[in-house]
This record gives sequence, structure tokens and C-alpha cells, in this order.
Amino acid sequence: MNCSQAPGFILSGLSRDREKWQPLFSIFLALYLLGFLGNLLLLLAIGADVNLHTPMYFFLSQLSLVDFCFITTTTPKLLEAVWTGNGSISFSGCLTQLYFFAVFADMDNLLLAVMAIDRYAAICHPLHYPFLMTSCRCGLLASGSWGIAHCVSLAHTLLLSQLSFHNNQEIPHFFCDFGPLLRLSCSNTLLNETLMIALAGVLGLSALLCVISSYGCIFYAVARVPSAQGKRKALATCSSHLSMVLLFYSTVFVTYLKPPSSSHSSGEVVAAVMYTLVTPTLNPFIYSLRNKDVKSSLRKILNVKNSQD
Repeated sequence: MNCSQAPGFILSGLSRDREKWQPLFSIFLALYLLGFLGNLLLLLAIGADVNLHTPMYFFLSQLSLVDFCFITTTTPKLLEAVWTGNGSISFSGCLTQLYFFAVFADMDNLLLAVMAIDRYAAICHPLHYPFLMTSCRCGLLASGSWGIAHCVSLAHTLLLSQLSFHNNQEIPHFFCDFGPLLRLSCSNTLLNETLMIALAGVLGLSALLCVISSYGCIFYAVARVPSAQGKRKALATCSSHLSMVLLFYSTVFVTYLKPPSSSHSSGEVVAAVMYTLVTPTLNPFIYSLRNKDVKSSLRKILNVKNSQD
């Protein structure tokens, strides 16, 4: 097989075992629609209710926007591959999918860290919270996260576009990811792998350390609260965010806590389904089901729609 810089690929992570995976099409479709509508409703609820125009809900709306886009980046191609058995994708389409996948994955990581900082400021410094988390600083944190995510993704995608690949190779995944692509390249991928490990280490570990240190301070502050009711009230504001942190990092670590060139397994595909489809679907429900303000805003929106009908 000849090497080319613009080959076509076949996503065979699920379509290879079509008889096994096709019965799951309805489940994938239901999760996609549920995540799509759930994140959309949460965005509408936060935007429509003035009482939710606070730093915590601003960052939550950013997370819902990211998850809304995240599931749309990979799931439609997954549904097509499962239903038709045709996982073919062009090189340009693969790079485009990879670029936006990396942007939204990095944004999930960064926003979870930013939300941990917000909870730290609210619980550990409640009197100074309005001065610490001003609208300007919240905007800078969000825009800075978007800028970092796009720069990191652009660097990876540009370097990947310079590699050569064998024509019509099968990618053992349901979307274009860095590791499977690097394993299929007939070029020297040392620079790509070094950059991936370096940026993932700096970006991922710094965000994770930010979350851990923030919650360390939060738990210490909560432990000093004299009343049990006060402790429960303080922890209740963090429970939803902490659930999302555990769900996100547990699935990401299963997939990416190893060198990019190491072998691929079916367990990675299952973990990837979890963090690209299941986690973004669950996030809006984790917040809305545990939050009285969000549920109240959603009821108002639904009641308005019913009255108009």
C-alpha cells in the first residue's frame, strides 16, 4: 500500500461487528436525543430565568453548550456506522471531526476546573464572593478556556495533517481520535506523541490539580462549620459538580492513561462511548434533578409552552 497525505479511512470500531452493535442503534439514538434536548433545555432555563444569572449557572450554561456540541461531533457518524455498516470517512472529514472533538473535550476539562474554583470562592470566601467572581472575571475565565482549547486542538490537527497514511485503512474506533490515527501512520510520529503527552499532561493535570486543591479547601472549610445542617447545605452546592468530575475523569483515564501508540482494545471503545455520549447526556440531568432553582425555571418554561398550545 502506498502512503498518502490525504487518504480515506474506515471507522470500524462498531461497524465491524454489525450484528452485535446494530440492536444498540435505538439506545444510541435515544441517548443522543436525550442529551441534545437535555442540554438545550438547561441552556433555555438558565437564559430565561434572571435568578439564574449568577457565576455558577453561567459556567453551567457554558458546560451545557459544550456538551450540546460534543455529542453532535461524534454521535451522528456513530449512528450512521451502526445503522448502515458504512464507516468510511475522508481525511478532511476526519481532521475536522478530530479538531472539534479535541476542542470540546478540552473545554469539558477546563470548565470543570473553573467550576471548582467558583465553588471554592463561594464556600471558602462567601463574603468576598461577589467581588471575586465578577461578570468580567467570569467572562475572562470562559473566553480564556475557549482560547486555550482551540489553540491546543489546532496545534495537534496541523501536525497530524502533515503525516502520511496508508490508503483505506481501518480505524478501530467510531470516531477519529489521535491515538488510533497515530498508530496507522507510516510517518515518524515521535513529535506528535511528544506534543500530545506534554499538552495532555500540562492541561489535564493542571485542571485536575485545580479541582483536587479546590475541593481540599472546600472540605476543610465545611469541616469547620459547627452545625450539621450548615455542612449539608454547603456540600449540597458541590454534589452535582463533584458527580460530573468523577464521571468525566474516570472514563477519560480508562481511555487515555497510556501512550498513544499502544494497542487498542474494545474496552476503550466502551469507555469512549461513555464520555462522548453518556456523560454529556447525564450532565444536565445531574444538575437539574438536584437543583430546585433549575427545576423551577424548567417548569416555568414548560408551563408557558403548554399555555401557548
